[in-house]
Amino acid sequence: MRELVRDATRNALGLLGVAITTVSGVLVLVLAIIGFLGVARGPYLGIITFLVLPFFFVLGLALIPVGGWYEHRRARRAAAAGEAAPALPVVDLNQPRTRYKLIVIGALSVVNVVIVALAAYGGVETMDKPAFCGSCHSVMDPEFTAYRRSPHARVACVDCHIGAGASWFVRSKLSGAWQVVSVTFGLYPRPIPVPVHDLRPARETCEECHWPTKFVGDRLKVITRHGDDEKSTEKQTALLLKVGGGPSPERSRGIHWHVAPGVQIRYLADAKREKIGVVELQRPDGTVATYTGKEGPAAPGAGAAWRVMDCVDCHNRPTHVFRTAEDEIDEALNEGRIDRSLPFARRETLKALKAAKGAHGEAAAGISKALLSFYRELDAAGFAARQASVEAAAAEVGRIYGYDVWPKMNIGWGTYPTFLGHDQAPGCWRCHDETHATADGKSISQDCAICHVVLAQDEENPRILKDLGH
Repeated sequence: MRELVRDATRNALGLLGVAITTVSGVLVLVLAIIGFLGVARGPYLGIITFLVLPFFFVLGLALIPVGGWYEHRRARRAAAAGEAAPALPVVDLNQPRTRYKLIVIGALSVVNVVIVALAAYGGVETMDKPAFCGSCHSVMDPEFTAYRRSPHARVACVDCHIGAGASWFVRSKLSGAWQVVSVTFGLYPRPIPVPVHDLRPARETCEECHWPTKFVGDRLKVITRHGDDEKSTEKQTALLLKVGGGPSPERSRGIHWHVAPGVQIRYLADAKREKIGVVELQRPDGTVATYTGKEGPAAPGAGAAWRVMDCVDCHNRPTHVFRTAEDEIDEALNEGRIDRSLPFARRETLKALKAAKGAHGEAAAGISKALLSFYRELDAAGFAARQASVEAAAAEVGRIYGYDVWPKMNIGWGTYPTFLGHDQAPGCWRCHDETHATADGKSISQDCAICHVVLAQDEENPRILKDLGH
């Protein structure tokens, strides 16, 4: 063993290679055991264990033969100077010492292969975890925060952004290599532009779980909002959503008719997919209808491109949901995170939230100051009794600001609107505007009843909900 080590470390490069390989290999095994036992967890442990240390492990292995080559070259130069030429090593398996050295080399090689394989597997597994995707703080903090509050918080990022199959895995890692460079040198745009144009088609990701032919029937949706009056009066809107879909084109209707079997819709839109110039509908019978907007095919402007419609054309924020300030406050009131008994609770918390500026800590301090000042002036005598509720409300509004507003990434209210519906952005009306028409004058209808029926709108205690026992 001493001779093996001596042969491998005749110069500084070989010695360095042995040292790096040995230290990193031991650390990989130790940290892997620590992670397996649950002594320590987190994305950085995985990154260090399965990405950083294996790099140094392989680097050390590479330095060992480089050191040997350098030593051999030095010996040849010595021979050219008149010294004895280096002889090729003779491997005599009849010698016990030679056999012992080969056994040791073989055993160490097997250990090295196991370590590299373990590191490679662990590296892939680590890169597949949401914590790894969200570890680029300044860039991914907004998206990662929104992801953890989303309906898909228990679905791994890679299930949607990559999906199954080797080709998309390789493509994603090549893209990720550039992302590492852009993050390292601050080359990334602020905010991150949407939509993601190289995202895998939804039919290969979303539809692994959400089966379009099973989107059948209607669904009751109740939206609860609050007024700006002193009591923050609760008001409800009830919609009967015609989810639609179905197993056959003949029975498909409603919202998911757009992705029914045999139906294909293409459209020509700008880079943000907000302006649509042309819609092309191919029906199950093979006939094609083309609907052109009133401004013509050139309406989307520069960067326009054709796209086959799928889930994310309406559900454009299925996971990374950035809510409006109004929706955030209404939801907090619904869930009791803001005390509705505070006078003008909705009006004042919303006002403080929209007026907040700056970094999260600075904004939270401003929100607290504004709410405490308002309620102290409103009723100085009774302020002490409600101070705790006001402070709790201020803390909650500060947290809400931290969810949706990220000044360093230039993300504010409305930066990332949803196309689901037509409240925050044109959404459905990008096509259903009565102006997209065929050559013979048939237009895409704007009739809201195609998708939903309004059962109640901003009503206190709607009768329909009582009748339904809601």
